[in-house]
Amino acid sequence: MNTGVAIQLLLGIALGFAAIPLVTALLRMVILEVDDEETLLITQFGKLVASLSRPGLHIFPARVLPWVRTVRVSQRRDFRHFQDVHVNDSRGTTVIVDLWLEFRIADPAKAMFQVSDWDKSLQGLVVHAATAILGNRDFRQILCDRNELGKLLQQDICVETERWGLKVELVFIRNVSLLPDVSRQIFESVAARLERTKADIEEIGRLEVAKIEAQTSAQVAGLVGEAKGQYPAAIGKAFERLKKVPQVFTAYNKLYELSLIRPRRTVAFRGFDNGELKAADAAMITIPSDKRSSSLGARPHANSDEARRWGPAPGDGQVTRTGPSTPNGVDGSG
Repeated sequence: MNTGVAIQLLLGIALGFAAIPLVTALLRMVILEVDDEETLLITQFGKLVASLSRPGLHIFPARVLPWVRTVRVSQRRDFRHFQDVHVNDSRGTTVIVDLWLEFRIADPAKAMFQVSDWDKSLQGLVVHAATAILGNRDFRQILCDRNELGKLLQQDICVETERWGLKVELVFIRNVSLLPDVSRQIFESVAARLERTKADIEEIGRLEVAKIEAQTSAQVAGLVGEAKGQYPAAIGKAFERLKKVPQVFTAYNKLYELSLIRPRRTVAFRGFDNGELKAADAAMITIPSDKRSSSLGARPHANSDEARRWGPAPGDGQVTRTGPSTPNGVDGSG
């Protein structure tokens, strides 16, 4: 008796475990699971009959029917990167831009049923908007005003994407480039402009330096002139002070006269003493040009060819005189 009950109990447990997968499969057929930021669309015969957007488990018994289909639509934030979009600017220059677009699906039913392929349609819409908006700007404006142009693109795209159930949250111009030939021409133009600007700056600097040098020279000349004017004034004041002491003033004048007599350069003639030659007789004396006259102590005239051939005489610059020396004779010592 106890053995039969135990066998039935074991058999019941085995059947229970075997029924778990079957029950699980049946529950999966009628229960629908919805994740966060996701919408589940249910269609019958291709027509939308229900839309489940609350996260969790939902019981839908009609799912087991063969004409019922479910479509999962993610409403998370998504992005698209459109690379190498060729646009002609206002000057006809071909500009290559990369557009970064972030969006999310706001209305899953419109996104799935009102447009056949919103992904391809979005790409064409973005290219058209970029051509229309960027074509009115030149390359410099596109390069410098990328944030402002991105907002204009977003406003232009949102008007059309709202009908598709999409919400565009950000449009950003990532990269701006040119064709290789155009880039080379622009670089050469920029280099020439830099060279011209450099030359202008150097010329302005040179003119400024010349102006400063001229102003400095004028100031220095004025100061030098003022200083030179102070020297005579100071000398005059010194003479005025010397005149108050006649002995010192007379001695200074005497020393000044003596300072003007330079040895070997200056010869002072004060006349002949009594009994010597007269001035008229001395003027009539001729110096012989023969070299033999050197034995008599005479030399050719200083400006003659004989004097240049002889060379400098010993003790030149000093006075050689004949006759008795007198206090008023020739003085060459200074």
